Amino acid sequence: MKLWGGRFTKPTNELVDEYTASISFDQKLAQYDIQGSLAHVEMLAKCEIIPAKDAEEIKKGLKIVAEKIKAGEAELTEVNEDIHMNVEKLLIDEVGAVGGKLHTGRSRNDQVALDMRLYLRDSLVTLVELLTKLQEALLEQAQSNLDTILPGYTHLQRAQPVLFAHHMMAYVSMFERDIERIQDSFKRVNRSPLGAGALAGTTFPIDREYVAEKLNFDGVVENSLDAVSDRDFVVEFLSNASLSIMHLSRLSEELVQWSSAEFNFVELDDAFCTGSSMMPQKKNPDVAELVRGKSGRVYGHLIGMLTTLKGLPIAYNKDMQEDKEGMFDTVETLKGALALFAPMIATMEVKKDNMYEAVAKDFSNATDLADYLVNKDLPFREAHAVVGQVVLHCIQENIYLLDLSIADFRNFSKLIEEDIYDVLAPRAVVNARDVVGGTARNRVADQMTQADKRLSESKSWIEIHAKKVNVLK
Repeated sequence: MKLWGGRFTKPTNELVDEYTASISFDQKLAQYDIQGSLAHVEMLAKCEIIPAKDAEEIKKGLKIVAEKIKAGEAELTEVNEDIHMNVEKLLIDEVGAVGGKLHTGRSRNDQVALDMRLYLRDSLVTLVELLTKLQEALLEQAQSNLDTILPGYTHLQRAQPVLFAHHMMAYVSMFERDIERIQDSFKRVNRSPLGAGALAGTTFPIDREYVAEKLNFDGVVENSLDAVSDRDFVVEFLSNASLSIMHLSRLSEELVQWSSAEFNFVELDDAFCTGSSMMPQKKNPDVAELVRGKSGRVYGHLIGMLTTLKGLPIAYNKDMQEDKEGMFDTVETLKGALALFAPMIATMEVKKDNMYEAVAKDFSNATDLADYLVNKDLPFREAHAVVGQVVLHCIQENIYLLDLSIADFRNFSKLIEEDIYDVLAPRAVVNARDVVGGTARNRVADQMTQADKRLSESKSWIEIHAKKVNVLK
């Protein structure tokens, strides 16, 4: 007999049990469900809704159930549908009929919303921690390569030389914004829906704020309909996760390119590459490729959640059972990618000489020749045209700008003097970008100093918020 089966005259069709049950995936919420139940039953006793002795019996039973689930000794069945009903059934088996008092003043609707928030806020702290570790790895590579120059690209064509450290710091900045978005979303996740009941609250004199405080929430979701029916906090997480994995995917693409023979800019450690079953010479950047591929998986969960919610009336609808698998999978996908990326970046060999050789054999200093002429009072558009002619001449002669003699330069403009060679040297080109956010060495060093400060702030945030979710450990 179902725990809710009092008004039914027939057992549920087995196919219905199989199709509608969520225990195969929502068992991930087991410990969170039990923690929420422990706080709920304490409140029931405090408010004298159930006797204190019954509450103590239920608490002991819940702790036993928690240990059995952890140890894999509890039988979780589709007949009991979901983790909430399975836990309650296990509790009643453990302590008898008194276990049936646990559900007083609550519904599975507010219960599942609570469990998801508990799970997600825990995951957010973990993700911030993993993002900071990746930032640290990128920052260490930047610090080790403050004098390493490589071609910067637009349209995948060589554009202007930049410091490798500057390139790494671009990703540090991207992941910093990812961290900020997650941190900001935490306050919207960290609100307790418990006490909203099925949709309208409850007739029992419960204390919602007490439960919220016991579970280290910052407050309650004030409207009962909103508390049980919206999953915007899940959508926000999936959106933030999509941005994070998009940044990882872009970095993955660059690692795939840079580690190829055509670029030969970096060497990924053997521990983060795989081989070919047929071609013995192959060393494939499979981790980077797979992370790049998994971005589509995360995007799909975001679109799926938005599509599920878009036509739902308030309040709870069974469609909302689809809110969990995508969230769980996204958390695990992003955690897995970040956990791999930090050591992969940390152990990456940067081929400084190859990068510099690439810069020395291109026209990425052409803009500086134009700027040089502008500083001689030639309008930029005219300077642009002159340099275009110089580059064309070099291409036809299979040489580069620094290969030209001063006489060659002056054939195109009498404004060019001997100091042009100092201006067009790769390091001079890099250091000429001496503006806030530019690639000049001192500006990149400033970026790294600021990044260090922000990393310290992120670590403080992790420490504070880990204590908030530690009730679940």
